[in-house]
Amino acid sequence: MVAGRVLWLLMLLSIQRGTWAFFTFTANSTNHLQMTEAAILQTTADACRSFAREMGTEFTLPQGPLTAESLVEACSSSESAIGFRVAIIEITKADVLVDVHGFNSDTFQRGRKLIINAIAAVKAVLKKHNFEAARAQLGAALNTLQDFYTHGCLGELGKMVPYSKFIGPDGPIKKIFGMSTFIVETLGAMCVCVCVCVCVNDTMLTAVFWCFTEKCGSHSEEHLDSHDGNLSTETAALAINVSVELLEDIRAAAGDEDFLRLMRMNQSTSALCFVIDTTGSMGDDIDIVRQTTSFIIDSKRGTPDEPYVYILVPFNDPDFGPLFETTDAEEFKREINELVAIGGGDFPEMSLSALELALTGAAYYSEIFVFTDASAKDIALKSTILALIEWSKSTVSMKSVPAISLGPPFGYPPATTDGQQQYDYPPLSRSLSNPVNQAYQELAQASGGLAVEVTKATLPQATSIIVDSSNSALVTLLQAVRDPGMSSRFDFFVDSSLRNLTIYITGQNLVFTVTSATGVSQKHNETTGALGTIKRVGNFFRVHVTKPLEKGLWFINILSIQPYTVKVIGQSPIAFLFNFVQILQHPQPGFEFIQSRPLTNSTASLLVYVTEAHSVRLTEVALVKESGETVVARNLEEKLRGIYLAAVAMVPEGSFAVQVKGINKRDSISSLEIFQRQSSTQFRSTRVNINTTAMLEPGVALAIPFTVSSNIGGSFTIRARNNRGFSMSFNTTLTLDAGGRAEGTVTLTAPPNTLSGTDVTLTIEAEAPGGTDSNYDVLRLIVLAEVSDLHPPTCLLTNVSTQCNGNCSLSTWRLFASLTDGNGTGIECIRVRQGSGTLNTRVVTGSDGVNVTLVTYEASCCSKEVELVAVDAVGNVGTCFRSIKAPSSVPFTNVTLVESPTSATAPTSTAPASTLQTKTSCHHIWRGKDSGEVSLRLSFWLNLIPFWLIKALLL
Repeated sequence: MVAGRVLWLLMLLSIQRGTWAFFTFTANSTNHLQMTEAAILQTTADACRSFAREMGTEFTLPQGPLTAESLVEACSSSESAIGFRVAIIEITKADVLVDVHGFNSDTFQRGRKLIINAIAAVKAVLKKHNFEAARAQLGAALNTLQDFYTHGCLGELGKMVPYSKFIGPDGPIKKIFGMSTFIVETLGAMCVCVCVCVCVNDTMLTAVFWCFTEKCGSHSEEHLDSHDGNLSTETAALAINVSVELLEDIRAAAGDEDFLRLMRMNQSTSALCFVIDTTGSMGDDIDIVRQTTSFIIDSKRGTPDEPYVYILVPFNDPDFGPLFETTDAEEFKREINELVAIGGGDFPEMSLSALELALTGAAYYSEIFVFTDASAKDIALKSTILALIEWSKSTVSMKSVPAISLGPPFGYPPATTDGQQQYDYPPLSRSLSNPVNQAYQELAQASGGLAVEVTKATLPQATSIIVDSSNSALVTLLQAVRDPGMSSRFDFFVDSSLRNLTIYITGQNLVFTVTSATGVSQKHNETTGALGTIKRVGNFFRVHVTKPLEKGLWFINILSIQPYTVKVIGQSPIAFLFNFVQILQHPQPGFEFIQSRPLTNSTASLLVYVTEAHSVRLTEVALVKESGETVVARNLEEKLRGIYLAAVAMVPEGSFAVQVKGINKRDSISSLEIFQRQSSTQFRSTRVNINTTAMLEPGVALAIPFTVSSNIGGSFTIRARNNRGFSMSFNTTLTLDAGGRAEGTVTLTAPPNTLSGTDVTLTIEAEAPGGTDSNYDVLRLIVLAEVSDLHPPTCLLTNVSTQCNGNCSLSTWRLFASLTDGNGTGIECIRVRQGSGTLNTRVVTGSDGVNVTLVTYEASCCSKEVELVAVDAVGNVGTCFRSIKAPSSVPFTNVTLVESPTSATAPTSTAPASTLQTKTSCHHIWRGKDSGEVSLRLSFWLNLIPFWLIKALLL
């Protein structure tokens, strides 16, 4: 039994909000982003090479420096490096938010505990395939580990070898050993700094250092030339090496396939979600919904856009959910086929509550399809849904089947145009006099999705069109809304990297013309024309350009007095990402990520990342309102390769998208090939500011303090929701004066039986008096049982039998070993990470009750090396390596400290033998029916000397 189980809630992405992050942006600087990216590139390349070897495919890196783009080209079937770049940014965003836990003014115990907890959290959530949560905690662990090396004096004392024990359980750090002093000039001040190191078995490692002037900061991490440029460069390289060591530990625990998913390589880690109305009014439509969802699933299978997980959220009245999740497409289809339309009562349904459950349960950048024939009973959740869309960057497409009867929305009057097929359109749609129907349209537009009103007969046609709008290499060139309708011209640039250019126009009574860069045009009523094909379903037009694309300035002229939307997309490896940041100068130059909405009419800074950085250069960053009004950023400056910092003089009021323009340098600069991209998600500015922090204490409820500030005075409404139904308490109102601030607290308690690794998404909203403005913060948390098993499995070589003579393909060699986790949580799987032989395992129980796994490995003499990886139930990793290349006298190598294994000569029980012939797949270990649940041992933490005591001893 698991006794005395203590649950911890660990904050993801928000361990400390409002914390500055060092990011020096100088030509001679090295920072967390660069160190983390370098480590990720190296480890991911190794995982790609290993996985390719397992799959029997080739893996060859292109010539030149290792970049995200070159690695994706060699390793992934994706057409764009944007997914891999997203993973790196997700890790580094969490990374830089925890500098408060660094080692320059903190204790080793706290820092080491943070690293160990973060690593345990990564492994726990990876077992549940929660890759977003894993990335966040991985960033926290990497940041703190890098601080250990870069905020200290390893370089001063000449020790440039990673201290592996720091991220493992072996051996306490015992005594003060050495001190080094040096002078640093920073911020115009001469600072005398002291570095203190500790010693474990004559091995140096950094403890702490400080400077005797308030202006003095971390010299090694500040500027490479601030003290000793060459030495600081070596220290940065050392920090990269230890980051690789940590990543390799995660890779060994997860296996190559899941590690590549963690890095958003190969198969997508996003979710495909369906939110389906199952009320009685859908009885005639549920069959066509089943067919439609099946078509969407099948259209993505076997492609780079095949989702890793499928999510279904049904809704009725008054119920919604539960959320069903699976990685098996056929199982998902069966679940959808079992849906029955029944009940419902009054007409409005709980559609937004179901959509909220999907948004909080899915990964970032997921696709969500909503099928309903009813309005939303829970329309009050619209602001929460908008916040979650901005936070998750997921795309929501609404399909109403048939017309909503509350004053029919979204439809299109029966019409026949020259040369165009006639459809049985529903009644007049998208009546703005109905705010409920307008809300559906607003949510789809905010996410970059589409809201389509069709009949049952035309739903498959509309679905096939919308499926075309989702692709891993998809980029948005233009997205605009005209409400009220008016005649407008929309310009956009087409570059040579684009293909599959598609234009979506949604509205009624429309007349439009698309014109290419050379003046070739096609009108709305030309089904097949000079540029391509035009397909119309309900209120929805799709223009697909099938002719060779002409680079240059294109435009669309639209004539309508009715509201309409226009969106231009294509496929291209050139894409961009961005974050709002606040630039800080003290205590060190750096920035902080802004996790919620930017403030209206205030200055703002954007950190912009562009892919294909070797061949493109940004020339413009702008905030573009739906009406077309544009605020161009000033002082656009490339700080690092592919990373730009842009300053906006005034954030516009209301909603806007971020648009970038630049030059594609693949062709001659003289050709002036311009590219244009725009964010698909709409963002909103606000006059309400909300910041959250978290105090994490084991065994108690999680208290999340937050602060609301605004130039608007009065009583603010506070809303807090979580997707797990955990108990919460908070004040529902806060009162503040204009220009003032007020503080509140949300207390969240996880039930004692919550499984370790469970994630929970908490949304906190602050709404101004009268509901005129609002802001939000979304926190993703995990519940983690305190891990007391910190020791990896151990391995002991018992025999090696070689008969390798002559032709290596005609002879084999064998290895025999015993693996055990002692009294720990038990070996859960064993995999072959290097070698192409066959693995056989058998579990026996010794007289003292400890399980021992007896391993036999047999391989061709052409495969001369083997590395076995043993992973226990909490993710601790032990490895064994043997090579027959060396003389037989060379000892067996094991990265862990090998202890004498429990005797297995007199087993009390024997588990069935199993065979594995693979390299990276997990070979699960069967412990026998008498093994029962593994008990968690009493936890222990190393008794380390705190900073204040070190300082006192020195002074």
